[in-house]
Amino acid sequence: MRRCLWWLVFLCGIGSAQAAAPKTVLVLGDSLSAAHNIPLEAGWVHLLDARLDQMVPKWRAINASISGETSLSGRNRLPALLSKYRPDVLVLELGANDGLRGLPLPALRDNLDTMIRTARQAKVRVLLVGIELPVNYGPRYRDGLRAIYAELAQSRHVALVPFLLEGVALDPMLMQADGLHPVAAAQPRVLDTVWKPLRLLLH
Repeated sequence: MRRCLWWLVFLCGIGSAQAAAPKTVLVLGDSLSAAHNIPLEAGWVHLLDARLDQMVPKWRAINASISGETSLSGRNRLPALLSKYRPDVLVLELGANDGLRGLPLPALRDNLDTMIRTARQAKVRVLLVGIELPVNYGPRYRDGLRAIYAELAQSRHVALVPFLLEGVALDPMLMQADGLHPVAAAQPRVLDTVWKPLRLLLH
């Protein structure tokens, strides 16, 4: 009888621990999400993790972003990341480095589309995050890049942030000297841009 009671307590403890385990948001991005040239704790993904920790039930953010990441390298890494972290939501923020290198747009679209489908096959909800290139890249490429995110969000039925740096990129006070990366003071604004559609996926 005592042994049965002990096992019952043990199993109940396991169940409680599993129930308390936070759900996971996995962020797969480039330097815009990897806190480039600012303290890691100032980056928008770290701020997201702090916000998620206040939720009931709790969530957590795992930052798998790497400076210099391209859509192809992200595509290659994603299956292992999904297997390791088993996220509930994927925030996919890639394409800036492809654009800066002039990658043909069909190749970028194919990589993003493959990552979306891979995540969906693993029952992971997806938030696709778009980026914009500097005006010197010309309207044809910039418009084509913008259209990829909108079209994929519509055709694959995933949530979309049209532009990660909305309200930030054109303000010199909020951007680093390179004109590409936001300063620490801009990170809360970046988080707010992501949070609006992301919070609808947290269920």
